[in-house]
Amino acid sequence: MTIVRVGIDLAKQIFAIHAVDESGKAILVRPKVSRKELLGVIAAFPPCVIGMEACSGAHFWARQFEQFGHTVRLMAPKLVAPYRMSGKRGKNDAADAAAICEAVGRPNMRFVPMKSEHSQAVLCLHRVRTGLVEERTATINRLRGLLSEFGVVLALKAQTVRREAGAALEGLPGYAQRAIGDLLSHLHFLDDRVGEYDVLIREAARADARSKRLMEMPGIGPTTASALLASIGNGHDFKAGRQFAAWLGLTPGQYSSGGKARLGRITKAGDAYLRTLLILGARALLARAREKTDRISRWAIAIAERRGYWRAVVAIAAKNARMTWAMLAKGESFAPLA
Repeated sequence: MTIVRVGIDLAKQIFAIHAVDESGKAILVRPKVSRKELLGVIAAFPPCVIGMEACSGAHFWARQFEQFGHTVRLMAPKLVAPYRMSGKRGKNDAADAAAICEAVGRPNMRFVPMKSEHSQAVLCLHRVRTGLVEERTATINRLRGLLSEFGVVLALKAQTVRREAGAALEGLPGYAQRAIGDLLSHLHFLDDRVGEYDVLIREAARADARSKRLMEMPGIGPTTASALLASIGNGHDFKAGRQFAAWLGLTPGQYSSGGKARLGRITKAGDAYLRTLLILGARALLARAREKTDRISRWAIAIAERRGYWRAVVAIAAKNARMTWAMLAKGESFAPLA
């Protein structure tokens, strides 16, 4: 019988493979395949559909398997778990591979967009920059906390800490002076590194015509544009802009039953980083909306007055998400509404 569908449970060294034929009968079950053997095993299969969970290394392996003519599909682990026949108590690599093989054959399964090497490299810039920003925030908080022990209470504003912490050094004891001085030096180092990564991200955004089109939209800067493009590519894995907004967690959850629709809070599901960038862009757009008279600015002001600031911010972010999907999926440029 011919293999038509394969499920692979990914790991660092030992992988599990479950392959089935057209009738769904398992014809190859290998619970232990070493990393060195994996490519050889997959290369021996006829072109088929290969399913994997979206996890560390999944995009790398997907690109490798496609070279042998296979069709690779990545899925969120939470969507695969219901297909594990042994349930939570029977979780093992072989059971996971069988569940993946079953899930990838479902007609309504939702798949994760596969990333290219370049997209992953761009996202590396974003991940490192995010880590540096978090470390910088922690350093500023550590500075404020240590200085408060000596009666120097600084405001929350980062610029105030940078300026006044140095001025307070002379009045501190010897060891404290050394510690605070080292933290200030580290803070300046982090500022420089974040600035360097900002430059690299801007270069990556301006090097692609698609991200340059995205930057024409209000509330979409180089960071957001490059992150969106690296994460979803042309957006063809989503049927519509609303599905993309729902994937980002910018749509309300539903608690509907008996024909009565009940909408709750926004779900906050999906990519938290992209959602954060869109929310920050929406806040910037809303802050400048009163200075403009275009249709989007008037709509943003009206919804803020009617529903409040934060609901308006989420609504703007969701609208921007839908418009960015349309621009990527259809190859269109941003057309400002009068």
